[in-house]
Amino acid sequence: MRLRTLWRSGMIAVLTAAVTVSTAGPVSGAPRASAASRAALVPAVDREVRFTADGTIAYGTLHIPAHRAGRRLAAALLLPGSGPTDRNGDEPPDFTPHTLALMAGVLSGDGVMSLRFDKYGTGRTGLGGRTSAPDMAGYTRQAVAAYTTLRAQPEADPQALLVVGHSEGGLQALLVDRAVQPKPAGLALFAPQDMRLLDLIRGQLAADLNRAVATGQLTALQAALNNRGVARAVADFRAGRPVDTSGLLPSLSALLKGMFGPVNADFVRSDDALYPPSVARGVAPGTRTLVTCGTEDTNVPCRTLPSLLSALTAARTTGPGLRVLPGLDHLLHTAGTPVNDPVMAPAAQQALHDFVRPWRRFTQG
Repeated sequence: MRLRTLWRSGMIAVLTAAVTVSTAGPVSGAPRASAASRAALVPAVDREVRFTADGTIAYGTLHIPAHRAGRRLAAALLLPGSGPTDRNGDEPPDFTPHTLALMAGVLSGDGVMSLRFDKYGTGRTGLGGRTSAPDMAGYTRQAVAAYTTLRAQPEADPQALLVVGHSEGGLQALLVDRAVQPKPAGLALFAPQDMRLLDLIRGQLAADLNRAVATGQLTALQAALNNRGVARAVADFRAGRPVDTSGLLPSLSALLKGMFGPVNADFVRSDDALYPPSVARGVAPGTRTLVTCGTEDTNVPCRTLPSLLSALTAARTTGPGLRVLPGLDHLLHTAGTPVNDPVMAPAAQQALHDFVRPWRRFTQG
């Protein structure tokens, strides 16, 4: 039985090559630009950037699409999901869907610049001398430093700063919004973490156990015993008691030991203390907001989203709101697509296009 969860335990520093993203070409049939206007076109470029948070240098890729000289562009900070996920949305060498690099490419086609970075434990950033993962607040401070770096870029429009988060990055986007000034003009939450972390993981594991029963890998009694064992381990961890994983399936025991062990315990406890709908109630009125869910997403199913959506409504956010993505899984793939295929399904691309519509900039004209 393969357990599919948001969490990928362990913090592994890896060296990641920057991904070159493509930009939109000329529109067929568009009027020819004059020689003077062509000369004023600044070509697309990727710039390696670095910034410091809590004394640790973080490294990232700033992508600037082709644009007219002197024009300020909408600027999006891209935030990855859980675990050691790097600037491209990957955990090399085995998990390389390129989720964030693909988002940067879609945004580039709409004339939106972007910054994505190697969070702690990944890429060039590494752990910064740490022996364990930071807590959630540490990751938020790093993301805030990235937002400040993006805002300071000469091409960025300070009135059109956006934050785009995937999975746990959706919760992190809400935390960044709470911490920064000026506030983002828009938040795009793709398959966002919408429950307390351990409640979400319990739901994922229960679904996996149910599938194992349905396929004959486990009996109903075995699944029930393991569900009770997971619930007991979560309750003990939350209460600060020793966690006993004996009697659980080996894969479940290893997962929980990794999450509750010394490397990751501080992070898990600090993330689990957050209730995403409560964080969402603090979003500034008028913030343009997108929330997506894929109908084949077993990590963050659509049925768990109502509380988060209600909180955003109560905060008087605007924008596209909820976009249900038929047939898409957690990686924004059409269900059944190999995990490492570097594709973003058309429905997910369209949701991102619709989100940035007020800030689109094109190089033509």
